[in-house]
Amino acid sequence: SPQQGCVDGSARKMSLRVVTGVTVGAGVALGAYVAFNNSAAARKAEKKKRKEKRKIVVLFGPPGAGKGTHAPAIVQKLAIPQLATGDMLRAAVSAGTAVGMAAKAAMDAGALVTDEIVVGIIADRVKETDCGKGFILDGFPRTVKQAKMLDDMLLHDGESVARVIELQVPDAVLTERICGRWVHKASGRSYHVKFNPPKSLQGSPPSVDTMKDDESGESLMQRSDDTAEALVSRLSAYHAQTVPVLTHYGAKKVVQVDANRDMPAVWTDIDAATTFDLMRQ
Repeated sequence: SPQQGCVDGSARKMSLRVVTGVTVGAGVALGAYVAFNNSAAARKAEKKKRKEKRKIVVLFGPPGAGKGTHAPAIVQKLAIPQLATGDMLRAAVSAGTAVGMAAKAAMDAGALVTDEIVVGIIADRVKETDCGKGFILDGFPRTVKQAKMLDDMLLHDGESVARVIELQVPDAVLTERICGRWVHKASGRSYHVKFNPPKSLQGSPPSVDTMKDDESGESLMQRSDDTAEALVSRLSAYHAQTVPVLTHYGAKKVVQVDANRDMPAVWTDIDAATTFDLMRQ
């Protein structure tokens, strides 16, 4: 009947509106879902991209090879911090972090700080904003075990050591270097009475009164183990434990620099080794 036809027509229109509404709503939802996932994927890709760009450098060399002398120039060039394990350990203890407290407990008990604690301290430190572009590890890893633990830590975030720079100096030359070395405790800047004297020395005999930091004017100090006697055992430990780490990282990542030359010549090679647009993570 006409009335029935009217009802049927209205029902069809209502049904169409309902179906269309569901279809459009589903389309909007699907579009939003896809957009959300694309956005999340983009953020993840950007995060990964940023991490891949971090310049992770390990600075190697026996005591007296010149790490403390050349590291500040690398820091300035790459705008990344130099991280020494001793400094990080003290900072973590002072800050009262979980790994810092674990380290303190070990030291208070007269025990060695374990590799696990040290790697945990490094993991915390490299999350800080000044490490956003990368960082230089000075004094770590010292053993193949530590190198593998460092690799695992970095791999967790899809990263790896990009470059290992080994400063090479004959053992016979190191005695003169070590025994004449003075350092600025607060900054780690390194000087030598013969090869890299501070401006304050002016030809005078070296002492706390004549050896002053060029930047701060504060007195320099000599490390208690910077002696000919201590150097023998330190070099023995370096060759036995640390050198195999170079084999672990291999020729693709390790750059060996003859550091038994004048400073500009040594820096030329270090500069080339830290030109990251020629490097791959």
